[in-house]
Amino acid sequence: MKSKYRNLFLLFGIAAIVIMLCTFDMKYDELWANLKRAGYWFPVLMLLWLFIYFLNACAWYFIVRDDKKSHVPFSKIYKFTISGFALNYATPMGLMGGEPYRIMELSPYVGTEKATSSVILYVMMHIFTHISFWFLSIFLYIALYPVDWMMGILLVLISTACLLAIYFFFKGYKNGMAVKTLQFLQHIPYIKRWARRFSEEKKEQLVRIDCQISQLHRQHKRTFYGAFLLEMLGRLGGCFEVWLILNILTHDVSFPDCILIMAFSSLFSNLFFFSPMQLGVREGGLALAVGGLSISGALGVFTGLITRVRELLWIVIGVALMKVGNKK
Repeated sequence: MKSKYRNLFLLFGIAAIVIMLCTFDMKYDELWANLKRAGYWFPVLMLLWLFIYFLNACAWYFIVRDDKKSHVPFSKIYKFTISGFALNYATPMGLMGGEPYRIMELSPYVGTEKATSSVILYVMMHIFTHISFWFLSIFLYIALYPVDWMMGILLVLISTACLLAIYFFFKGYKNGMAVKTLQFLQHIPYIKRWARRFSEEKKEQLVRIDCQISQLHRQHKRTFYGAFLLEMLGRLGGCFEVWLILNILTHDVSFPDCILIMAFSSLFSNLFFFSPMQLGVREGGLALAVGGLSISGALGVFTGLITRVRELLWIVIGVALMKVGNKK
């Protein structure tokens, strides 16, 4: 990637850090007091996310190396993963900063087409595991808690939406999504002219990218399910983080409860996907999820605060890594 583009991503990341520092909903002495309550567990949470990012990087590495021809060091994939997520946390929908950065950084190693298809495939897998996690959590809730008619209707609606999303994702894996995505963008104001021109100029490349996408599920099922398993383990790692934080203050929360808390709060957050950096949304989702399981909502607020600080520190690390060990 050219230095000027990398510097633009760097400036964007720094701006996001400044905004997050200026938008905490409490005074810094209160923030420090809550961090002191977390104590030595907070460094443990930071190390836990080092492992979660490792799982994410392994899933992407599986996809990049699927053809056995692409030679890129795992350390680079690991670095691009951390920096990519740092940019994603700062953007609406979470997919507007990290993905272009990953493509541009990976292209010198594997070429633009392979870099683009691998990033698209990884994003699809990341979202697909989100949806699968929500769907499987429905059955966990039914197994653990009584379901009244209102909750029953809600669970039916969520499961129907998840099944529809899973169906469309499998269609995307089967046929590719690059061409159809550009066709969709041609109907959106302000960018439709650019999308139409780009589709015409890059038609052959887009078709080849779609072929690479469809091959992963059709011909390389081991890679597909291996990446899926690694991403799901990453989801469970996030649940373990919630369990660790809640058990700082109470021992009445089980790990299955934390899976449900994580599932509901992430679903709630994604309903407000347009919110930059999910400011206030994640904390609200965690408070509602914890309260829904008859646990004090204050514990959910505390969990949201600690995860926000952990996320901020990892954004700082991810942004700093953009300037380390780069290939021009």
